[in-house]
Formats: sequence, C-alpha cells, structure tokens
Amino acid sequence: MRNIIEIQKQLLPDLMDILKKRYTILHQIMLSDVIGRRTLANSLDMTERVLRAETDLLKAQGLIEIENIGMRISDAGRRLLEDLEPVVKELFGLSNLEETIRQQYGLRKVVIVPGDCETSPLVKRELGRAGAKALLSVMRGDEVVAVTGGTTLAEVADQLNPPPNVTMKQSWFVPARGGLGESLEIQANTIASGMAKRVGAGYRLLHVPDLLGKEAYESLVHDPNIQDIVDMIRQARIVVHGVGDAMEMARRRKLEPSMVEEIRREGALAESFGYYFNEDGVVVHKMLTLGLRLEDIMRTETVIGIAGGKSKARAIHAVLRFGQEDILVTDEAAAQEIVNELINGSGNK
Repeated sequence: MRNIIEIQKQLLPDLMDILKKRYTILHQIMLSDVIGRRTLANSLDMTERVLRAETDLLKAQGLIEIENIGMRISDAGRRLLEDLEPVVKELFGLSNLEETIRQQYGLRKVVIVPGDCETSPLVKRELGRAGAKALLSVMRGDEVVAVTGGTTLAEVADQLNPPPNVTMKQSWFVPARGGLGESLEIQANTIASGMAKRVGAGYRLLHVPDLLGKEAYESLVHDPNIQDIVDMIRQARIVVHGVGDAMEMARRRKLEPSMVEEIRREGALAESFGYYFNEDGVVVHKMLTLGLRLEDIMRTETVIGIAGGKSKARAIHAVLRFGQEDILVTDEAAAQEIVNELINGSGNK
C-alpha cells in the first residue's frame, strides 16, 4: 500500500505538468487565431519536435485543426478551455493569488491571467479578453460606460464579444477624458467607439486634448456641446480604465522637466484618469482636463481596473490603495509582485 502511495505522489506532479503544458499550448493557439508550429514553439520556448507530438495529440482529440497556413483551435477546443478555466486557476495557483489581493484591497472581484503581458503579446491579448469578460458581466444593457485609452484597453475593445442575441442598444460608451495625442488606435475616443460597435451600443466622443491650459479649459468648459458630453461622462455607471506608471505617463504627456521632477518629488507612482497617486493611494498631482473627476469615480457603481506586467505592480498597488476599485483584472507577473513585495514584503503598510 505504501508503495502505491509513493508512486501516486511521484506521478501527480508529472500529470500536473503535462496538463499545464497542454493547456498552455491550446490556450496560445486560441489567442493567436492561426499560428504556425515554429512560431508557437518559439513563443513557448519549446522544441518543434516536442510541440509536434503535443499538437498531433490535440488534433487527434479534435481540439485543434491543422491547415497549410497554421493551427487553429476547434469549437470543441474552445469549449474545453472554458470548462477548464476554474481548474487551471487552481493548477497555476492563481485562485489563491486572486483571493489574497481581493481581501487585501477590499475588492469585489480579482481576475488573474497566467503569464506576463510585458514579455508576451499573447498574454496582453488574454488580459484584454479577461477584461472584456469582466465588463460584460456587469453590464445591464442600459448604462453609460466610460473608458480610458491605452494599449490594454485597446485589447479589451478587440476582445469584446457579447453572447448571441444579447442587445445593448440602450447603452452608451464614452471616453473618460480627452485624447493624449498618441496613436489614434489607443486613444479613448477610438476605444469607446470600437467597444460600442462590438456590442451594438451608442457612443459619444470628446474632441478635446487631455492636457489643457487654463485659458483653453475655461473656454471649453462653457461650450454647450462640450458640456453636454462631459455631463454624460460624469453620469457613467461603469468606468473601465488602465493604470500607468507615473513617470512614464508624465513623459508621454510631454510635461516640462520641472513638472516631471515635481511629480517625482511628490512620490507619485501611478497615473489614472489624469490623477497621480502615491504609494498610499493619495492624489499628489492632477492635470487640468475635461472628463471624469475624482468625485465622479467615487460615486460610480462599478470601477474596473485592467493592467498587467511586473513593472506595473507598484502603480497598480497605488491605485488600489485609493480605494475606489471594484474589479481588478491583471496578470500573474503583476499579481505575484504585488503579493510578494507589497503585501507580504517590506512594501506592506
């Protein structure tokens, strides 16, 4: 009997590793739409020979389809991934991470995807998919949803696929604030309109710069057309936003070096909604911008933060300490750093 138990103990880790490997392969194929074997092998740091054996097995089970242009997931494979998601979270240890972060910051829900979006575009896509799923789970179909810009929110827009026969014609998507002057694809206006089109909702746009001088601000704030859309933004029931590193966002806004240094001295770690937060979640600097204000965010029914990457951990922590988040969608790298360094480590307060 003892021998059987010992054999089981030896076999269990091997079986878990096999399950992890096959899930990861199938999941990466799903995120890629269509992918070649060599490309997939490189992204997974696996030899083509080993990958071929695994994908041949997945094909024999009807989970993937292999064509001349590459591999794609089958309907059966997609259903299997959905069914396995709760099991995989336990397998990768993500459930414990989610609960630890949820309790520490008093959140309604935490969703963690495997990997590090800073090192893998596919993880960034999965982060977008998880963010889209979180958003759809709280939409009623008759609300205003305010969204910020950025590459992560652009991924959310791309992955926003409502269930069949679900209509959201009574909902509206709006940008949370003006544009940052970057690539059109990642501006809040573009993301808001893209999300609306994906779910069949309406949208309104705010055609003003994110950063305004005092005179420009005073002029625009009294414009009836601008005020109409700003009023709508401030009535948002749901806010979906990314989290930026404070210094990076200051540089992207092309702030004067003296202003960047002032923000640094104030201890800013994170930027969201045009506000800069320190480690304790206190606002230490704000930009003169049209759109959402802190008081609007505080009375919003559901605030969803979506951000990942190990380097973003401190910024995410700072925004969570602000205390207005309801749902956090992040990746394993950021979550591990938050738990190890900021909750269990010296960064805990």
